[in-house]
Amino acid sequence: MTTASVGVAENGNSAVLVTLAPGGKLLDRRDVELTHGLPTHPHHHEGSWAVGRYPNTPKARVPSLAEAVALVERVRDAAVHGARQNLAALAAAVPVPIATIALRVCPALPPTIEERILDNRAQTMADSVMYRAALAAAAEERGWSVHWYDKERVFHDAAAALGRESIDELLREMGRSLGPPWQAKHKLAAAAALVSAARRSAE
Repeated sequence: MTTASVGVAENGNSAVLVTLAPGGKLLDRRDVELTHGLPTHPHHHEGSWAVGRYPNTPKARVPSLAEAVALVERVRDAAVHGARQNLAALAAAVPVPIATIALRVCPALPPTIEERILDNRAQTMADSVMYRAALAAAAEERGWSVHWYDKERVFHDAAAALGRESIDELLREMGRSLGPPWQAKHKLAAAAALVSAARRSAE
Protein backbone atom coordinates (compact mmCIF):
# COMPACT_ATOMS: atom_id res chain seq x y z
CA MET A 1 0.00 0.00 0.00
CA THR A 2 1.21 3.49 -0.79
CA THR A 3 1.97 5.47 2.34
CA ALA A 4 2.77 9.11 2.97
CA SER A 5 5.54 10.82 4.92
CA VAL A 6 5.31 14.06 6.89
CA GLY A 7 8.16 16.53 7.26
CA VAL A 8 8.09 19.06 10.07
CA ALA A 9 9.79 22.43 10.40
CA GLU A 10 8.97 23.79 13.83
CA ASN A 11 9.33 27.30 15.20
CA GLY A 12 8.37 27.63 18.83
CA ASN A 13 4.85 26.36 19.38
CA SER A 14 4.03 26.46 15.65
CA ALA A 15 5.11 24.13 12.89
CA VAL A 16 4.90 23.60 9.16
CA LEU A 17 3.78 20.11 8.12
CA VAL A 18 4.44 19.01 4.55
CA THR A 19 3.11 15.59 3.55
CA LEU A 20 4.44 13.72 0.53
CA ALA A 21 3.64 10.51 -1.27
CA PRO A 22 6.54 8.32 -2.43
CA GLY A 23 8.56 9.98 -5.18
CA GLY A 24 7.81 13.44 -3.88
CA LYS A 25 4.17 14.00 -4.86
CA LEU A 26 2.87 16.78 -2.62
CA LEU A 27 -0.28 15.79 -0.74
CA ASP A 28 -0.69 18.46 1.92
CA ARG A 29 0.88 21.61 3.34
CA ARG A 30 -0.31 23.25 6.52
CA ASP A 31 0.80 25.50 9.35
CA VAL A 32 -0.31 24.44 12.82
CA GLU A 33 -0.11 25.73 16.38
CA LEU A 34 0.30 23.30 19.25
CA THR A 35 -0.79 25.62 22.06
CA HIS A 36 -3.15 28.57 22.34
CA GLY A 37 -3.30 31.30 24.95
CA LEU A 38 -0.28 30.09 26.91
CA PRO A 39 3.30 31.36 27.07
CA THR A 40 5.21 29.89 24.16
CA HIS A 41 8.70 29.74 25.75
CA PRO A 42 8.21 28.90 29.42
CA HIS A 43 11.69 27.46 29.96
CA HIS A 44 13.43 30.39 28.32
CA HIS A 45 11.24 33.25 29.55
CA GLU A 46 9.42 32.46 32.80
CA GLY A 47 12.04 29.90 33.81
CA SER A 48 14.85 32.37 33.28
CA TRP A 49 13.06 35.09 35.22
CA ALA A 50 12.52 32.65 38.09
CA VAL A 51 16.27 32.15 38.47
CA GLY A 52 17.24 35.78 37.97
CA ARG A 53 18.12 35.91 34.26
CA TYR A 54 17.05 38.83 32.06
CA PRO A 55 15.39 40.83 34.87
CA ASN A 56 15.05 43.94 32.71
CA THR A 57 13.18 42.22 29.90
CA PRO A 58 9.95 44.07 29.04
CA LYS A 59 6.95 42.35 30.68
CA ALA A 60 9.28 40.29 32.86
CA ARG A 61 7.82 39.01 36.10
CA VAL A 62 9.45 36.92 38.80
CA PRO A 63 7.70 33.61 39.40
CA SER A 64 9.13 31.10 41.83
CA LEU A 65 11.03 28.17 40.38
CA ALA A 66 8.19 25.87 41.38
CA GLU A 67 5.71 28.11 39.54
CA ALA A 68 7.92 28.10 36.45
CA VAL A 69 8.15 24.31 36.51
CA ALA A 70 4.36 24.02 36.88
CA LEU A 71 3.90 26.37 33.93
CA VAL A 72 6.23 24.28 31.75
CA GLU A 73 4.22 21.18 32.67
CA ARG A 74 0.99 22.95 31.73
CA VAL A 75 2.37 24.11 28.37
CA ARG A 76 3.82 20.64 27.70
CA ASP A 77 0.46 18.99 28.34
CA ALA A 78 -1.27 21.51 26.07
CA ALA A 79 1.33 20.86 23.36
CA VAL A 80 0.73 17.10 23.54
CA HIS A 81 -3.02 17.69 23.20
CA GLY A 82 -2.48 20.09 20.31
CA ALA A 83 -0.13 17.69 18.55
CA ARG A 84 -2.68 14.89 18.79
CA GLN A 85 -5.44 17.09 17.38
CA ASN A 86 -3.34 18.42 14.50
CA LEU A 87 -1.97 15.03 13.46
CA ALA A 88 -5.47 13.53 13.60
CA ALA A 89 -6.74 16.32 11.35
CA LEU A 90 -3.87 15.78 8.93
CA ALA A 91 -4.42 12.02 8.80
CA ALA A 92 -8.10 12.58 8.05
CA ALA A 93 -7.31 15.00 5.22
CA VAL A 94 -4.66 12.96 3.38
CA PRO A 95 -5.97 10.33 0.92
CA VAL A 96 -3.39 7.64 1.82
CA PRO A 97 -2.17 6.34 5.20
CA ILE A 98 0.70 8.21 6.80
CA ALA A 99 3.59 5.98 7.87
CA THR A 100 6.40 8.31 8.93
CA ILE A 101 7.13 11.74 10.32
CA ALA A 102 10.46 13.57 10.26
CA LEU A 103 11.44 15.99 13.02
CA ARG A 104 14.60 17.99 13.62
CA VAL A 105 17.00 16.07 15.81
CA CYS A 106 16.94 17.12 19.47
CA PRO A 107 20.08 18.01 21.41
CA ALA A 108 20.78 16.18 24.65
CA LEU A 109 19.38 18.09 27.62
CA PRO A 110 19.21 17.53 31.39
CA PRO A 111 16.40 15.12 32.30
CA THR A 112 14.17 17.30 34.48
CA ILE A 113 12.38 20.59 33.87
CA GLU A 114 14.07 22.21 36.85
CA GLU A 115 17.52 21.18 35.62
CA ARG A 116 16.74 22.50 32.16
CA ILE A 117 15.70 25.86 33.58
CA LEU A 118 18.80 26.11 35.75
CA ASP A 119 21.18 25.17 32.91
CA ASN A 120 21.93 28.31 30.89
CA ARG A 121 22.48 26.39 27.66
CA ALA A 122 19.55 24.03 28.06
CA GLN A 123 16.94 26.71 28.78
CA THR A 124 17.51 28.27 25.37
CA MET A 125 16.62 25.01 23.58
CA ALA A 126 14.25 23.25 25.95
CA ASP A 127 11.04 24.80 24.63
CA SER A 128 11.72 23.79 21.04
CA VAL A 129 12.64 20.28 22.19
CA MET A 130 9.41 20.11 24.20
CA TYR A 131 7.31 20.85 21.12
CA ARG A 132 9.21 18.36 18.95
CA ALA A 133 8.77 15.72 21.65
CA ALA A 134 5.02 16.40 21.73
CA LEU A 135 4.76 15.84 17.98
CA ALA A 136 6.90 12.71 18.18
CA ALA A 137 4.76 11.25 20.96
CA ALA A 138 1.53 12.01 19.11
CA ALA A 139 2.91 10.41 15.94
CA GLU A 140 4.00 7.28 17.79
CA GLU A 141 0.52 6.97 19.30
CA ARG A 142 -0.79 6.83 15.75
CA GLY A 143 1.69 4.11 14.81
CA TRP A 144 3.88 6.37 12.66
CA SER A 145 7.63 5.87 12.57
CA VAL A 146 9.53 8.90 13.85
CA HIS A 147 12.70 9.86 11.99
CA TRP A 148 15.07 12.58 13.16
CA TYR A 149 16.83 14.78 10.62
CA ASP A 150 19.89 17.01 10.70
CA LYS A 151 18.89 20.46 9.48
CA GLU A 152 22.37 21.07 8.07
CA ARG A 153 22.33 17.86 6.00
CA VAL A 154 18.71 17.26 5.13
CA PHE A 155 18.77 18.76 1.62
CA HIS A 156 21.89 16.78 0.76
CA ASP A 157 20.37 13.62 2.23
CA ALA A 158 17.14 14.10 0.29
CA ALA A 159 19.03 14.52 -2.97
CA ALA A 160 21.09 11.42 -2.26
CA ALA A 161 17.95 9.43 -1.45
CA LEU A 162 16.47 10.35 -4.83
CA GLY A 163 19.72 9.86 -6.75
CA ARG A 164 19.93 13.53 -7.65
CA GLU A 165 22.62 16.13 -7.28
CA SER A 166 20.06 18.61 -5.99
CA ILE A 167 16.36 18.74 -5.11
CA ASP A 168 16.08 22.46 -5.90
CA GLU A 169 14.02 21.91 -9.05
CA LEU A 170 11.77 19.38 -7.35
CA LEU A 171 11.10 21.86 -4.56
CA ARG A 172 10.35 24.59 -7.09
CA GLU A 173 7.86 22.28 -8.80
CA MET A 174 6.16 21.60 -5.49
CA GLY A 175 5.88 25.31 -4.81
CA ARG A 176 4.44 26.00 -8.23
CA SER A 177 1.87 23.22 -7.83
CA LEU A 178 0.50 24.75 -4.62
CA GLY A 179 1.23 28.41 -5.00
CA PRO A 180 2.31 30.69 -2.17
CA PRO A 181 3.27 30.53 0.57
CA TRP A 182 6.26 28.33 -0.28
CA GLN A 183 9.02 29.57 1.95
CA ALA A 184 12.29 28.21 3.33
CA LYS A 185 10.44 26.46 6.17
CA HIS A 186 8.16 24.65 3.71
CA LYS A 187 11.14 23.53 1.65
CA LEU A 188 12.89 22.29 4.78
CA ALA A 189 9.84 20.26 5.81
CA ALA A 190 9.52 18.83 2.29
CA ALA A 191 13.18 17.78 2.25
CA ALA A 192 12.72 16.11 5.63
CA ALA A 193 9.68 14.22 4.34
CA LEU A 194 11.68 12.96 1.35
CA VAL A 195 14.41 11.64 3.63
CA SER A 196 11.86 10.04 5.94
CA ALA A 197 10.17 8.27 3.04
CA ALA A 198 13.52 6.94 1.80
CA ARG A 199 14.42 5.61 5.24
CA ARG A 200 11.04 3.97 5.54
CA SER A 201 11.45 2.15 2.22
CA ALA A 202 14.91 0.95 3.30
CA GLU A 203 13.64 -0.58 6.58
